[in-house]
This record gives sequence, C-alpha cells and structure tokens, in this order.
Amino acid sequence: MNAPRFAIALVFAAFAAACGGASESKDKPARGAAPQPTAVAASTGGPVDAAVQAAIKKALAERIPKMPTIDEISRSPIAGLYEVRYNGTEILYADAAGDHIIVQGAIIETRTRTDLTEQRMEKLLAIDFAQLPLKDAIVIKQGNGARKVAVFVDPNCGYCKRFERDLAGVKDLTVYTFLLPILGPDSTAKSQAIWCAKDGAKAWRAWMLDGVAPDAAKANCDVAGIDRNLEFGRKHKINGTPAVLFEDGTRKPGAIPGEMLEKLLAQASRKS
Repeated sequence: MNAPRFAIALVFAAFAAACGGASESKDKPARGAAPQPTAVAASTGGPVDAAVQAAIKKALAERIPKMPTIDEISRSPIAGLYEVRYNGTEILYADAAGDHIIVQGAIIETRTRTDLTEQRMEKLLAIDFAQLPLKDAIVIKQGNGARKVAVFVDPNCGYCKRFERDLAGVKDLTVYTFLLPILGPDSTAKSQAIWCAKDGAKAWRAWMLDGVAPDAAKANCDVAGIDRNLEFGRKHKINGTPAVLFEDGTRKPGAIPGEMLEKLLAQASRKS
C-alpha cells in the first residue's frame, strides 16, 4: 500500500527469532507474538454504525492509493478507534471519520499486558491442524509420538537449526516437517535433496543438527510436494521460518524456547 507508515512502539510485546522470506531479510528477528489460534477470543466486538462504516470506507478509498477492499470494520477496545480488516487477515485502525489511521502497532491491555492485536491475528491466521497436507511433510516420531506439532522450515535458516535442537529433545512428539525454501536457490536445492533422500527424516536431522549435507537430488525425483508447501505458505501467509503450528490451531513464529514450547504443547493437547 503506497501510504505513509504510521507506527506505535509499545514495550509490552514479546519478540521471537525467525528467518524471513521475500519481504524480510535473512535471519531477521520477527515480531514474537504473531499469527494464530482458533481458541483465542477476538479483541473486537459489537456492531459498528452504518454511517461510521461508510465514512471510514469512503475516506480510505479516496485518500489511500490502491487501498484494498475492506472486508470488515469492527469496534476496537479503545473508544473511538475501529479495527479495519482487509486482504483477509490484514489489520489497521482508524478513527470514526477515517482521518487518522494506525497501520503498524498493537493495542496492549495494560492491566495484564495482553497484546490484543496479537490475539486477533492469532484468530485470523489460525490453521486447522486436521487440514494440513501431511503427505507433503517429513514425519519424525519421538517416543510414543502422542503429541503433534507441524513446523514450516528452511534448511538454511539459522533459527530453524536452533529450534530443531530444541524439538529433538522433546519427548513423545510427532513432528511434521514441511520444507519451505524461501531464502534462495541453495535452500531449494537442499530441500529437494532432503526430500528425495532414502530416509528424509534422517537426512533432515543430519543436516540441521550435524551439518552433514545431503546428496544432491536425482533428476527424476518428484519434488512437487515442496512446490505445494510453498503454495500453502503463500495462501496462509507464512512469510518466515520457522513457523510452528500446534494441534489446537495455535500458530507461532520463530524459534520458540524449550520451556514455552512445552507449555504450548500441553495447552494444545488439552484443547485438541
């Protein structure tokens, strides 16, 4: 969107590390609280007066070049400030006349330091675990594999390697690894080589944990699964790696610390 970028800096938000795709530089830290669960309640509520909706839509359409179609206008927790949702899962905030907008920033509930914008994004960007294309994942079973997690990863992502070490130490977990080569041609080549290996799980862990490069993929290997992963990532706006999806639909970006990972796994097991 060719419009001024307005930002608010609030120190209450947490941050996590992730490797970025086309819109982010390699190994750039991404905003820690991000995209994700169906169980999280929306921070908005209540109908918006039709006149207010019309005023906001008219002002933004006239003043912001190439403003996408607005999907929904909702009340925010702040009186006089409205959530404007567009492109399915993008959010900005506007006043009742559309004279002022906030396109970067989060609403923080100060009593509990809860990031309400994060909660809203978690709801909008949630992915139903049951709908994952598991045939396109490398499956690694640890212990009895009772708990489940899906990860979208690039083989050249440093944060993915850090997270893989934490994952490898978790008991009774099935890991569905979706190769998502977004950091360049070498990531594509390595992903194809790992996908085409006789034992993909072994080749993946050997590279990520021990730095043992896989043999190049044979010319006749079917790598369509990786292409489908990239398309899935585009559809669900997975723009950085690692991206982690839990059984309850909770989605988190970045290398999640071990203690938090265990907490989220326990939470997901209770809800799923």
